[in-house]
Amino acid sequence: MKVFAVLPCYRTKHLIVDVIAKIGPEVCEIVVVDDQCPDRTGIYLESQAQDPRVRVLFHARNQGVGGAMITGYKYCLEQGADIVVKIDSDGQMDPAFVPVLIKPLLQGDADYVKGNRFFNIEDVKQMPLIRIVGNAGLSFLTKLSTGYWHIFDPTNGYTAIHQSVLKYIPFEKVSKGYFFESDMLFRMGTVRAVVIDIPMVAHYGNEVSNLKVSKSIFEFSGLHLTNFLKRLFYTYFLRDFSIASVQLVAGILLFVFGFVFGLATWLNSILNDQVATTGTVMLSVLPILVSVQLLIGFLSYDYSMVPRIPLQQYRF
Repeated sequence: MKVFAVLPCYRTKHLIVDVIAKIGPEVCEIVVVDDQCPDRTGIYLESQAQDPRVRVLFHARNQGVGGAMITGYKYCLEQGADIVVKIDSDGQMDPAFVPVLIKPLLQGDADYVKGNRFFNIEDVKQMPLIRIVGNAGLSFLTKLSTGYWHIFDPTNGYTAIHQSVLKYIPFEKVSKGYFFESDMLFRMGTVRAVVIDIPMVAHYGNEVSNLKVSKSIFEFSGLHLTNFLKRLFYTYFLRDFSIASVQLVAGILLFVFGFVFGLATWLNSILNDQVATTGTVMLSVLPILVSVQLLIGFLSYDYSMVPRIPLQQYRF
């Protein structure tokens, strides 16, 4: 298979040459996307890179890491790539890991593979605490919005994708900013692609990350909520209507009824100095209890619906 590597490039002028030098022979073409880098990294690379596999693409304006990857993905598809690997150009990702990352794709076991920096507890110790806490929160939100309940470390940018899935991704709808990795997982879910995590080690040096976890967790929350609502509509009402759909609707309606009725009864008791009867209290509590059971049943069904048959096996 033809394996391409895409390196989004922004302010990594003094790091990217070393990264490229470590990319092994399993990659047949290295696509570097200069995202209007103020250091003119793309021009510098063209004069310094000795590897004949390197191809530099330039953006007329800065589009963000997602925009750079979309440009790279489109180019790779045009060139007939079978597998496209995303490698950040700041040196945190070891290019020697590429053979491990693409192995599930080569074997037909997955459609999309990503790294997971949290698999080995010893490796986590070198991470800043804010990254650990932030990634835990973002991972839970990603599970809800994508339906991939077994996936962790959603902001990990070390990924590999098979062309049979990549060609069905609506690039014009994919987030072009730092939400790109999480949004790609959402897009994987809409086409029912098989996604797996591969344990990896990240290397932290003196490079400065432009992604601030403390800020992004709030910014990403709204985007995850939007994707979550889209996923519910696509999966349980547009493409199918199952018992889980009934559980979701009934659970929400019963919860709203119980909460509103209970709140109204409580306010009425305070204003009129009257104690609510047992029957009135149960009329509020019982719908909430039933709704919780229904929503737990829905989540259990949703968890069991994680895709397990790779789309690449169909070759459509």
